[in-house]
Amino acid sequence: MHATNRDISESDLEEFQKEYGKSKIERVVARAVQKNGIAATSEDYEAQKNLVRVFSLELETGKVSNQKNSGRCWLFATLNTMRQQYAVKYKVKDFELSENYNSFYDRLEKANHFYESVITTASLPFSNRTVKNLFDFPDDDGGQWANAAALVGKYGVVPKAAMPETFNSEKTSEVSEVLARKLRKDGVSLRKLIAEGKTDKILETTKKGFLVEIYRILVYAFGEPPVNFDFEYRNDDKQYFNDRNITPKEFFEKYFEWDFADYVCLSNAPDHKLNELYELPSQGYIHTGLQVTFANTMIDSLKTATIAQLKDGEAVWFGSDVGKDSNRKLGVLSAKLYKKSELFDIDLNLSKSDRLRTGDGTVSHAMAIVGVDIVEGTPIKWKVENSWGDKYGEKGYFIMSDDWFEQHVYEVIVKKQYLNENDGKILSKQAIKMDPWDSLA
Repeated sequence: MHATNRDISESDLEEFQKEYGKSKIERVVARAVQKNGIAATSEDYEAQKNLVRVFSLELETGKVSNQKNSGRCWLFATLNTMRQQYAVKYKVKDFELSENYNSFYDRLEKANHFYESVITTASLPFSNRTVKNLFDFPDDDGGQWANAAALVGKYGVVPKAAMPETFNSEKTSEVSEVLARKLRKDGVSLRKLIAEGKTDKILETTKKGFLVEIYRILVYAFGEPPVNFDFEYRNDDKQYFNDRNITPKEFFEKYFEWDFADYVCLSNAPDHKLNELYELPSQGYIHTGLQVTFANTMIDSLKTATIAQLKDGEAVWFGSDVGKDSNRKLGVLSAKLYKKSELFDIDLNLSKSDRLRTGDGTVSHAMAIVGVDIVEGTPIKWKVENSWGDKYGEKGYFIMSDDWFEQHVYEVIVKKQYLNENDGKILSKQAIKMDPWDSLA
């Protein structure tokens, strides 16, 4: 039961002020925090001492990519792992695939998925949580690894030169605002047509008309995707190659030995039951492609499978909460980097499970693991290829402590062959459907 007086009283304030004034050191700390900020004041210099950028296992990589002011990290990380394979096989160190090309179709497919979802939920009121979530987030540039896999499988890939970045692909806020308004307006129209009892044929014709307009918006913003192109390049040995009039799907099939069906997303989300398979239907917007699934297991399984894939020479896509315990400028990810609990003399620690269920933790960013330092059989630190350009970290590469991996890594994409017996069995289970607002969404 609540006390009679539920507001903060004057006597309460007097007590707060009295408690604060007991220690002189608190005023010293307060001045430091006020002058320098919480992060700088709580940063632990000692935590950086053992994070030397030397790794016992390290893949050969080139220049980092730069997603700039966009939320396409999931796509950049996917194409970065793919280009690493290409760079080794064809001796083209700094080769980059066009993120803009796949981004175009990502936004188009999301628009179609939105229209289909509006039609499916048209009988539900706007106050319904599913409908509200649908209209709150009709089309943005975020995504999952499985989305990238489905896009590449359907549309192929192209070199960056075949569809370079534009102002809008590098800064997506303006086009996202236009698409959101357009889709919400169209969604209201579709619901009205259904309420009026219009036929499926009318709905289909209307939807296609809307998609024609979406396509035009995307061409204005991102450019029109090439139907075919000439692939011309010199490798690192200065040998010249020219492959003319090739389609994006032909390019993918010819130059990449890549089968997305060989891979699985291992997750460590302890707010969900472990040893279960989960699916996020709301984000699987290409029905014929890979769906968004998670085999939820122990964090050690994620580490072991990642190391096995690295040993075979392949980078690993991973999803994490990059904003936690990180120094963006230095490119350091360490769970011991900031001592905020010590700074305020308050226990601010939450378990990984509680961070997820309360919204304190989230899968906010995807990157690629390209190295690991193993000492006496135990991983100590990891090398990370980010997609924020070369101004952060060491020419764009970050270093991740193993304790940060445990606390803030939630997903890794690895080949099924690297799974242990227990994790392999998870894949044969019936997937548990998750809501669009799930902590892994």
